[in-house]
Amino acid sequence: MMAGYYARKLSGERLRQCYEIASPRVRRYLEAEIDFVLGMVGPRSQVLELGCGYGRVLRALAGKAGRAVGVDTAYESLLLAREVLAGARRWYLALMDAVELGLPDGAFDLVACVQNGIEAFRVDQKTLIREAVRVTRPGGRALSSTYSQRFWDARLEWFRAQAAAGLVGAIDEEATGDGVIVCKDGFRSGTVSPEAFLSLTADLGMAVTVTEVEVSSLFCEIRVG
Repeated sequence: MMAGYYARKLSGERLRQCYEIASPRVRRYLEAEIDFVLGMVGPRSQVLELGCGYGRVLRALAGKAGRAVGVDTAYESLLLAREVLAGARRWYLALMDAVELGLPDGAFDLVACVQNGIEAFRVDQKTLIREAVRVTRPGGRALSSTYSQRFWDARLEWFRAQAAAGLVGAIDEEATGDGVIVCKDGFRSGTVSPEAFLSLTADLGMAVTVTEVEVSSLFCEIRVG
């Protein structure tokens, strides 16, 4: 399970290093994701981030929302997130599985699962979406992002840099392709197509929009209600 991989090998400072070595093109992608989510956050918004890691996105959310909550399965990442979030207002962290949230129904105005978490978590994607919707209030939004197909070259270059730095295993070049990056140590990073997003959300009976952001991300937005 990739959740175990992150907790075991790619958490805390090692996870932060993955972002610190990002190219200017990848940094634009990362910033565009944050900007897109922040565009849906108001000063009274109750926001939840699934898979918050070391707090990279959560700090930005905490700077705008009424309350920002982050959950992750990697304890080491949450310890670092406490440092990253120091000085920010109204934030909370919890060691929690995104598909088994110990949180009440309808508690949040916005639930966000960014940075390809829907695929990277390696959990049942429909269950993940349903759990996100469960804790979103009527009238709120549940967001999931993945990589755009048009971001493939920059994305592959970024993962090769991570492999060269020893943060993930060597790229399995024969198994890598068609939107999927495979490393020889078991790491795998795929994507979710627009059609797959629509299929995963079809039985919710809610308005769903898939939007490409900055020629790098695909965001699936579910308007709950």
